[in-house]
Amino acid sequence: MEAVLRNLFQSLAKNPSANRMAKKYGLRFGAKRFVAGVTIDEAVQAVRQLNLDGRLATLDHLGEFISTRQEAQESLDMCLATLDAIHESGVKSNLSLKLTSLGLDIDRQLCLDNMRQIVGRAQQYGNFVRIDMEDYSHCQPAIDLYRELRQSYDNVGIVLQAYLFRTEQDVDDLNELHANLRLVKGAYKEPATVAFPAKEDVDANYRKIIVQHLTHGNYTAIATHDEQIVQFVKKEVAERGIPLEQFEFQMLYGICEDLQKRLVKEGYKVRVYVPYGRDWFGYNMRRLAERPANVWFVMKNIFR
Repeated sequence: MEAVLRNLFQSLAKNPSANRMAKKYGLRFGAKRFVAGVTIDEAVQAVRQLNLDGRLATLDHLGEFISTRQEAQESLDMCLATLDAIHESGVKSNLSLKLTSLGLDIDRQLCLDNMRQIVGRAQQYGNFVRIDMEDYSHCQPAIDLYRELRQSYDNVGIVLQAYLFRTEQDVDDLNELHANLRLVKGAYKEPATVAFPAKEDVDANYRKIIVQHLTHGNYTAIATHDEQIVQFVKKEVAERGIPLEQFEFQMLYGICEDLQKRLVKEGYKVRVYVPYGRDWFGYNMRRLAERPANVWFVMKNIFR
């Protein structure tokens, strides 16, 4: 049953019609658990609350199914406005974004030009931008664009996914840039030709690439809610003498808050991924696909 639900939610996440319908109804059906709000002000207030107990954040203005240059321009404007709001409010937050929301599927040069504006604005503010990884078809284009940005900017990082066979090699290849990587297990549905189908293999590869990147001496954002992985990281960094300043744990807004707070009290850096915006549906469906147990929470909100 869990596999059926996971496949259902992954399919819905890619459905433009379902996404358009969801926009009409706002953050209903339990989405408020995972999405900080619709406006920048709501998102900044959520970050301010996180900062109060020592948690950092990365804000993401959600956007998917971009098909026009006008929509890409709107996403660009929102990314710049988010950086402005972070700077003006003084909250402790980076920016995360998806390249497809900035026109990658329309025109690569358009996307690159948009990214240069965003990373340049962040550089002016002393801030940092993280390129989120999307499905497998966008993996190499994203890495190529990241490499091009790194020729001019140091304040940009990217995400790599442990469930892809290629990732171990990607970690090695990006070592030459001393890349700041967020390492995740992966949330998209991919064929067995490019990704590990079994969870235990994904977990094993995740542990491998975490150690691989840390021992390269590069900054590592470890994005997980898996307490076994958290304990593994604690043990590895202690045994290898890796300083706490070289890594951080990252978790999603609305998930495992007790674990987040406990890690902060133990002296670890914790950054919370805080999404906001009207285009929340695809993101929310992927969260449900990752954790089908959350479906009961959503059902209760539907009938409340």
